[in-house]
Amino acid sequence: MIDVAGLKKEYKAGSEVVPVLKGVDLSIEEGEFVCIIGPSGSGKTTLLHLLGGLDTPASGAIHLNRSELTSKNEKQRTIMRRKEVGLVFQNYQLLPTLTVYENIIFPLHADGKKASEGDVQMLLEAVDLGGFQKRFPHELSGGQQQRVAIARALIHEPAILLADEPTGNLDRQRSSDILDLLAMFHQERKQTIVMVTHDMFAAGYADRIILFKDGVIEAEVKREDDDYAKFLARFMA
Repeated sequence: MIDVAGLKKEYKAGSEVVPVLKGVDLSIEEGEFVCIIGPSGSGKTTLLHLLGGLDTPASGAIHLNRSELTSKNEKQRTIMRRKEVGLVFQNYQLLPTLTVYENIIFPLHADGKKASEGDVQMLLEAVDLGGFQKRFPHELSGGQQQRVAIARALIHEPAILLADEPTGNLDRQRSSDILDLLAMFHQERKQTIVMVTHDMFAAGYADRIILFKDGVIEAEVKREDDDYAKFLARFMA
């Protein structure tokens, strides 16, 4: 599904070059739910943006479904992203002048495709927003807006869903609702998910947790057959 080799990224701060990723190697299998956790500034969001083709590395390679991503130009990466990747952000990024329905189908229009009303309705029911098609973002709670964002990210049936701090602006109850929703899509639809967070509670939903620190993978742990409490305790030991 995803293979990352020797990935490096750096930024310039004046005359200084600041390394952000320092040679990351990573493989993600189809159907996995992987959580990348780490403190602010660790490089986890930068890695997610590279996986989604939103940015380019200084060196290294990313293969998505056997297609090499880092050699593509911006237009090619955009085409790839529209076909293969669903994106969910902390601040929802809904278009305020569009209804819930219009926000969900927007990626299809951008790709020149026609939306199936049945598919949209099915997604709305799945995210528990069946009667909200004609509402605008300002008429929704934060949790409801994030549900719309998830439906929008999945409307084109992407190979992988990338979620950047999807519960970062939500309280604990609404966070749990969103995480339950992601887990449902993972379990019932075998959706591959890579989620970035700093919240260990959120990380506990994943099959595999990767600890990111100072631009490198410091540790990782798999759920295997452990229950939730043992899983977190083992990782935090």
